[in-house]
Amino acid sequence: VQLQASGGGLVQAGGSLRLSCAASGSIFKIYGMGWYRQAPGKQRELVATSTSGGTTNYSNSVKGRFTISRDNAKNTVYLQMNSLKPEDTAVYYCNAHVTATQDMDATFAYWGQGTLVTVSS
Repeated sequence: VQLQASGGGLVQAGGSLRLSCAASGSIFKIYGMGWYRQAPGKQRELVATSTSGGTTNYSNSVKGRFTISRDNAKNTVYLQMNSLKPEDTAVYYCNAHVTATQDMDATFAYWGQGTLVTVSS
């Protein structure tokens, strides 16, 4: 199972970006999917998560500005980021809890490679 994230870049404060993360491989079922971020010198933190049923959860720092969504048919999760602030600058990682067809008795967490978001002031 692989996760491929894309959509990062450089944007001015107040701007918007949309991140995408597609899961591929021998997937039987994907449960929770989410986005995390890690700023320079800081620990990785949760940004937003979505269950397979669409229940979402956001960190307080992004609530009202970011929206997580997913297309279960495409095994893809999105993060729409609006009103970006310089403090949103970080490497953003997608995460998915997946049951693979090779081992349907277990669910593992997989991570994407990270995509850099830089917000200039």
